[in-house]
Amino acid sequence: MSPLRTLTPKSARSAVIAAGSALALSAVVLGSAATSSPALTPAAATRPTIQLVSSVSPARQAVSLTPRQIARRMFGAFHWRPRRQFRYLNRLWDVESSWRVSAVNPWSGACGIPQAVPCSKMASVGPDYRTDARVQILWGLRYIAAVYGKPRFAWIHEVEDGWY
Repeated sequence: MSPLRTLTPKSARSAVIAAGSALALSAVVLGSAATSSPALTPAAATRPTIQLVSSVSPARQAVSLTPRQIARRMFGAFHWRPRRQFRYLNRLWDVESSWRVSAVNPWSGACGIPQAVPCSKMASVGPDYRTDARVQILWGLRYIAAVYGKPRFAWIHEVEDGWY
């Protein structure tokens, strides 16, 4: 019987991923005893050094994330459970800014994804607070943690009072 026939769907998928990774990365053997550091022991000096080189161009490696994905990845730092809390953050920032970095409230001057008032408050996290979703999200999550504890309580305040 062929080894492929004994694979489960999950292990077959893992094999395909591993094969794809092997194609994407090439091992380049560098160095020898002549190029090794003199501080190395003789046994270590004769071992080749393996360096992984990516065959994928740097431009293709940079994957842009949506603001929602960025926020979800930051949840761990706040010890919030994404399955329980993200839905409230999503509702909150959908209402406030539709998750737009460039959102501005003409009446209050609030800006960005978390609708900070004044907008310059977000400069405490980074100088590019007007254009960088990561800076705005980090500031907003810190604000929620400090004032409400969790996104759920910020959402409850939004529903009851019309702001958070």
